[in-house]
Amino acid sequence: MTRTVSTVARLRDATAGDHDAVDAGFGRYDLTDADDYRAFLIAHARALPAVEAWLSAIPGLAAFRSRGDALAADLAALGEALPAPMTFDVAPSAAAGWGAMYVVEGSRLGGIMLSRSVPADMPTAYLGAKHLSGEWRALLAAIDREPADEAWIEDAIVGAKAAFALYRSAPAA
Repeated sequence: MTRTVSTVARLRDATAGDHDAVDAGFGRYDLTDADDYRAFLIAHARALPAVEAWLSAIPGLAAFRSRGDALAADLAALGEALPAPMTFDVAPSAAAGWGAMYVVEGSRLGGIMLSRSVPADMPTAYLGAKHLSGEWRALLAAIDREPADEAWIEDAIVGAKAAFALYRSAPAA
């Protein structure tokens, strides 16, 4: 009997190294230190708005709740303005959109874990913007419901890898 691997499992497997590289890059920040936390948020602010704007222009994707305002509010509370966003230069397609959304929405899960490290006197609207009940599972199920042939899956992987690459390069931008 042939077992079919889900699209989400393929995305996760194909981008595991990218995910690890982003985690390692952002793991150098000490979120208990105000300067490091500010730099961490600035780096995220270079990437997140670019991907969210790109996702907003792709029809047919699942609705997502932007975290841009929460990120801007946290930076303002720390005396910083939003930096100019980087460019997310990926050919727009539904498949690439689902891949990029997988990364952006997956970062919400990591944000909740990271928010526990931030001292109570620092703002955490961005990192604390968790999924609503069932929202993450619904996104994964929606990705797996897409009629995905091999080309579609490869395009989704391109979108996910591009989103990870943008986040990975954001601290140095």
